[in-house]
Amino acid sequence: MNVKVIIGAIAALLLIIVFSSAYTVDETEQVVITRFSRVERIVEKPGLKFKIPMIEKKILYPKNLQEWDGDPGQIPTKDKTYIWVDTFARWKIVDPVLFFKTIGTDSRLAVNRLNEIIDPAVRNLITSNRLIEAVRNSNRELDTFEVFDTVLADGTIDQVNATKEKSATTYTISVGRSKIDGMILRQAQDKLQKFGIDLVDVKIKRIDYVEEVRKSVYGRMIAERKQIAEKFRSEGKGEAQKILGDKELDLKRIESEAYRKAQEIKGKADGESTRLYAESFGADPEFYSFVKTLEIYTESLGKDSSLVLSTESEVFRFLKGYTGKK
Repeated sequence: MNVKVIIGAIAALLLIIVFSSAYTVDETEQVVITRFSRVERIVEKPGLKFKIPMIEKKILYPKNLQEWDGDPGQIPTKDKTYIWVDTFARWKIVDPVLFFKTIGTDSRLAVNRLNEIIDPAVRNLITSNRLIEAVRNSNRELDTFEVFDTVLADGTIDQVNATKEKSATTYTISVGRSKIDGMILRQAQDKLQKFGIDLVDVKIKRIDYVEEVRKSVYGRMIAERKQIAEKFRSEGKGEAQKILGDKELDLKRIESEAYRKAQEIKGKADGESTRLYAESFGADPEFYSFVKTLEIYTESLGKDSSLVLSTESEVFRFLKGYTGKK
């Protein structure tokens, strides 16, 4: 019975030793094996590995790219404009032994070193350059300038081109945002090499005005937009008055032509009517005289009319039964 217990204890101890000595390494990891706080070896190949239990200790470090996001901060530019700058970086551990000796066993402690090195480099480069250098990469004409210049121009091609040339020469970019990113990278990379860290990339993620400057900029933008809108409104009102004037002019012209044509047609009709009357009454002048006299009677003699005529009057002759003979 005692033998079985001893065998069982030995087996359990062997299992504990095997399990405590075996470990696995992932593709994204690298392991530093230490013996009494002294680096014994580095394991980079993935798979099942073994170490001396209780004596050797494994320290895992990431082998893939790690991210670093800086805290946005207020930085003045060379032209005394205060802006908020937000940066990010990508880094990796290339020398785990040096990393272990300088930073320690926890890879997250490297963030403090990155903060201490990258943030001052960003501040140094931003304060050494103008705002336009940190925003733009080249002297390429801005599309927004083209739109506003086209709106403000009076429509001629020469003036639009002249305005474009003026906007292109307003700012001269000598450094640019990409070069500033590269200078930040080189400045910080040299200081991080002694920690076994390779700084792969640093980029400015966002640049924004501080609150006071942002309000001023927004106010100026609103004022410019209102000025442009008011210009559009005044131009629209001018065009509307021009259209109304052209309409009134066309209306007067059409009415004048219509009146002239109507008078011509009426004149021709009156002439034709007179001609027909003349032809018809010329065939029998006595009948014409009779008809016209009757029209005079109708127009001049009413129900309550009184007419005093001489018996020898020409108008009265049909009332006397005039036969046409003197």
